[in-house]
Amino acid sequence: EVQLVQSGGGLVQAGGSLRLSCAASGFTFDDYAIGWFRQVPGKAREGVSCMHTSDGSTYYTDSVKGRFTISSDNAKNTVYLQMNSLKPEETAVYYCAADLLGSGYGCLHDLAYNYWGQGTRVTVSS
Repeated sequence: EVQLVQSGGGLVQAGGSLRLSCAASGFTFDDYAIGWFRQVPGKAREGVSCMHTSDGSTYYTDSVKGRFTISSDNAKNTVYLQMNSLKPEETAVYYCAADLLGSGYGCLHDLAYNYWGQGTRVTVSS
């Protein structure tokens, strides 16, 4: 059974940093897309960053480029999202997601994924 367990998040002041972790079990990190999404109430889930574990390629939504970094530790089956220079408008619940490559959707699209973490709240105070 595929499981994704998230940790990290919390409260940080604007301009601060946080690191989110997503520990995966039930599959190995071969040929998977791993994504990070965020959602605020009343809005659609937004793809923030993703990576292909097969070749390590990474992708970011424009608003986080240069500030967020996605990385993986394949030995630990864990993916991280390092978030720097956080902004108050980035307050949201953040989710990690995983699925095999080849869904037909780009890895920043939530329809690319069937497996989701439990979500973790990130609050950025002004």
